[in-house]
Amino acid sequence: MVLLEQFEQLTGHPKNAAKLKELVLQLAVQGKLTEAWRNQHQNVEPASELLKKIEAEKAQLVKEKKIKEDKPLEPISEKDAYYEIPENWVWCRLQQCLDVRDGTHDTPKYHTEGVPLVTSKNLSSGKLSLENVKLISLEDHDEISKRSKVEKGDILFAMIGSIGNPVMVDIEPNFSIKNVALFKYYLKETPIPAYLLLYLQFAQQRMKEAATGAVQSFVSLGDLRRFLLPLPPLAEQEAIVVRVEELMQKIEELEKGTLERIQLQKRLGEAALQALTTAPADELEQQWLFLKEHFQLLFTQEANVKKLRETILQLAVQGKLTTAWRQQNPTVQPAAQLLQQIQAEQAQLVKEKKIKKEKPLEPIAESEVPYELPEGWVWCRLSNIIEDTDAGKSPQCDNRPAEPNEFGFIKTTAIQSLNFLPKENKAVLKDEHISLAYEIKAGDILITRAGPRNRVGIVCAVTATRDKLLLSDKTVRIKPIQGNFLNSRFLAITLSTGASGDYLETKKSGMADSQVNITQDNIKLTPVALPPLAEQEAIVAKVDQLMQLCEALENQLKQSNQQSEALMQAVVHAALQPQEEPVLEA
Repeated sequence: MVLLEQFEQLTGHPKNAAKLKELVLQLAVQGKLTEAWRNQHQNVEPASELLKKIEAEKAQLVKEKKIKEDKPLEPISEKDAYYEIPENWVWCRLQQCLDVRDGTHDTPKYHTEGVPLVTSKNLSSGKLSLENVKLISLEDHDEISKRSKVEKGDILFAMIGSIGNPVMVDIEPNFSIKNVALFKYYLKETPIPAYLLLYLQFAQQRMKEAATGAVQSFVSLGDLRRFLLPLPPLAEQEAIVVRVEELMQKIEELEKGTLERIQLQKRLGEAALQALTTAPADELEQQWLFLKEHFQLLFTQEANVKKLRETILQLAVQGKLTTAWRQQNPTVQPAAQLLQQIQAEQAQLVKEKKIKKEKPLEPIAESEVPYELPEGWVWCRLSNIIEDTDAGKSPQCDNRPAEPNEFGFIKTTAIQSLNFLPKENKAVLKDEHISLAYEIKAGDILITRAGPRNRVGIVCAVTATRDKLLLSDKTVRIKPIQGNFLNSRFLAITLSTGASGDYLETKKSGMADSQVNITQDNIKLTPVALPPLAEQEAIVAKVDQLMQLCEALENQLKQSNQQSEALMQAVVHAALQPQEEPVLEA
């Protein structure tokens, strides 16, 4: 299959458009885009004759003292060639067919008025930009122009820092250049500027890799002058440019269509999720069925699947995933009675001096209630339904994970959204004082309390762990009341989203996003929508079922991306192989 036939399929993945553009450039400068053209134009003057004409013009310019004579360049051997080129092309050094110069490397005095001084930052967009340019005096401009006068059609190329970004001067220039290479022509516009530009766009990566400089990478003027250029016949240069422009336009059209499709899918997915979260109870099942029916169409990006996960959790803590369950279980003990039982157990623990008596809490204010709860649910504060909270210590550790028989100090990265990764730990030094009071146990609920903003407030329920794994000082442990009162995984889900999650987000304090904190007192005040115990377990089961659906969808997306990448690699490999037939067809 020819490459053009696969363009539409390949650009279906957003990342492939850039790779296709790189491939087009590579095929162009290897002569593989114009194989059919050469078959139809076999009497074209070979590039070796063109190079002779350029060198003759160069010699004349030297004779007229318009340019200086170059130092002899090393001859090009077969092993120097970067790749194989067509028979009527020729390898030459850039200095052989182009006047390669550079601008000033000094820093002239800047003025509020004067002549623009173009540097590499003015080329960074891939186009010549005179915005935010520094100005120099006319005298400094004239002095720089003696060495590197810029003319329309010349090519500029950044030599320091962000090497490359070649641009063609497409305006009447009235500026000087600094740390920028300048490609001018001995024989007027030969090679044609557009061909030279696309070759430099291709070659800039090789130049970057060969650049030197400890603090800031750079390519020297000598390196640029010695760099090899594959020179096609003049007529074929024009044919290459036309072909590249056709293909780049085709890629950009397909890329635009892909991005528009992705945006449309994103909007449709967001609208479907919004409809789901705001649907009245009697319409929820209908909205969910619509979502399931169009699942593959609506959620084709990983970001969409993440949003779907968030919506599932939000629906869970609002009781919208278990509407049918409640209808089938009308006699379940309401949460108000469950809350009374928990508080009675708390009072007994206080009496036995196992926990401290908490100060009376403010009731849940109406402003803290963002939605109406299902019948049988009740609002309470976290402190109403747990034994206590605590945080760990900061022992001295080795910078390595603990062995199974060693004490390990848990890192905050062990706490992912609703997931606990006990292998994320550091080994505690043997001479450290260790208190088993901070040992993490199954059933604990952990929440990150200090660190970067996006890493604070992450909650997980510990379903499995190992011995000798210790709580960190940047992690708060929430201890649910022992006994058959709460499902710890449901409580972790509740604290991660909805009214509880929103409350915790507002309680993050700190001077900057790099270091924020949530206090234990604020964590205890978190509003919680409490369902009956049996419904807590039904919610967890439903969430698990739907998360498996999301995971399957993510795996499909990953597989699709891998297939796209494999196809791209196969196409590149096939396109770069010697072929009897043209690689690209109209």
